[in-house]
Formats: sequence, C-alpha cells, structure tokens
Amino acid sequence: MDLNAIASFLRSFWTVWLMLLFIGVLFWALRPKNKDQFEEASLIPFRNEGQEN
Repeated sequence: MDLNAIASFLRSFWTVWLMLLFIGVLFWALRPKNKDQFEEASLIPFRNEGQEN
C-alpha cells in the first residue's frame, strides 16, 4: 500500500466522518426533547441582568 492509496482512503473516510457528524448534530438539534432548552436559550439576549424579574 503506497502513500497515494492511503491518502485516497483517508479522503473518503473524512467525507463519511463529516457527513455522520452533520447528521448527528442535525438529529440532536431537531429532537423534540431539546425544544425547551433551546427556547430558554433563545431568550438570553433579552434578559436584563441588572434587574430582577
């Protein structure tokens, strides 16, 4: 196995790894279980830290 064959294999593996990572993040972000957590995080910019609510 020469260096070109190894490089070709690693390039194809890298593509598969990034695709699996993307699908995993997409699955995590779209799960209904995380909706409340993301709703709370979306309100962070509107909080007044100096005042009590």
